[in-house]
Amino acid sequence: MSFHEVRFPTDLSFGSVGGPERRTDIVTLTSGYEERNTPWAHSRRRYDAGLGLRSLDDLAELIAFFEARQAQLYGFRWKDWADFKSCAPSAVPASSDQVIGTGDGARVGFQLSKTYASGGASYVRPVNKPTAGSVLVEVDGIPLTEGTGFSVDIATGIVTLQSVPGVGQEVRAGFVFDVPVRFDTDRIHVSAGSFNAGQVPDVPVVEVRV
Repeated sequence: MSFHEVRFPTDLSFGSVGGPERRTDIVTLTSGYEERNTPWAHSRRRYDAGLGLRSLDDLAELIAFFEARQAQLYGFRWKDWADFKSCAPSAVPASSDQVIGTGDGARVGFQLSKTYASGGASYVRPVNKPTAGSVLVEVDGIPLTEGTGFSVDIATGIVTLQSVPGVGQEVRAGFVFDVPVRFDTDRIHVSAGSFNAGQVPDVPVVEVRV
């Protein structure tokens, strides 16, 4: 997949609207009961990049970014201001935030992930685009140092430990991350006059699988 490891300007994404979506197939039986299933293992996020624009300079910056990505051709990073940390938005990431695996005596590679839990149910979301320098890791409660204790691929979210964790030892991580997305349109349609009058362009952005 064609992807540029560059983040959409955060001053433009702030104020945008968006969030997760899921696909649910619902069949209503003759008895009135329902059968519900989903073909998606993971949710997909959508945003509107146009709502964060506040000036014609912002619009010019958006167009430059759009052209450099060649519209829908290349994916890019997006900061979801409502959900971009391994912890609560108001907290500071810590190495104990998320369980990303358990040692089996052989494995050293672990995918970053974030668990969403509520009412006894939970969903584990793979995190593929951590931000450079933000990843903290601990094994069995002992923090590791990046470079000597572990390395992380910021293009995939894979953490590689320098030493094999013991059987049953929890591997945890804290991090800041982006969402891999692309533009969901091949056109930006706006005029300077309408923009100054408060009419912002509709610029849909959709998450991509990486």
